Amino acid sequence: MSDSLTASTVKFAGHGGDEIEAYLVRPEGASPRGGVVIIHHMPGYDRATKEMVRRFAELGFDAICPNLYFREAPGAAPDDAAATVRAGGGVPDERLVGDVAAAAAHLRALPGANGKIGVIGHCSGGRQAVLAACHLDLDAVVDCYGAFVTGTPPENFPLKVTNLVDQLPRLRAPLLGLFGAEDKFPGPEQVAELEQILTEHGKDFTFHTYPDAGHAFFAVDRPAYNVAAANDGWERIAAFFGSHLEA
Repeated sequence: MSDSLTASTVKFAGHGGDEIEAYLVRPEGASPRGGVVIIHHMPGYDRATKEMVRRFAELGFDAICPNLYFREAPGAAPDDAAATVRAGGGVPDERLVGDVAAAAAHLRALPGANGKIGVIGHCSGGRQAVLAACHLDLDAVVDCYGAFVTGTPPENFPLKVTNLVDQLPRLRAPLLGLFGAEDKFPGPEQVAELEQILTEHGKDFTFHTYPDAGHAFFAVDRPAYNVAAANDGWERIAAFFGSHLEA
């Protein structure tokens, strides 16, 4: 772990060659290390997400969070950018995969990088992390209560998303899933369906469900924050990425 970090906003070509921005944090030192792409949640590229990026750097990884809403709302406040993108149906899956691929390539090109990349997301970002791992060569993926990896979105759901059931057989990386038993999206039945599909296809995965937690239990700035679940979850994430991303 490192207490000395360097944080910066960088820009690079994302999906389709579009310029996007990202928040990059690196620990001090030149030892070979892995990288983590953090996919922000539906509320956007906000302070809480950037705190997570810094935490991954403290754990010894190069960490980056691409601003998935940069095209629609460059320079806008996170809430405004999220509202704009949500009104348009959300981030298209193909674009998400392209932006994560570009963020991973940026990490791999950094001095001291060992070439191993993990991806993590919460809520909508959890689904997107699994999506990325079904299409990209990554080394580890963490899904924190990603909605609609399985299951069907309700008719009034604001995002134009489908589940990933038909894509899960192509999952290319070990998966850690962290869920709340009191969550509805994904509910326990959707987590069970995901477990069944991954088992049938011989995928490498580990799930853990917290009995007293609901959705967004990692979110320190929300009433849903669950200290015990979040602390245990961070320990599991650190161990999982440590085992898969070390040189």
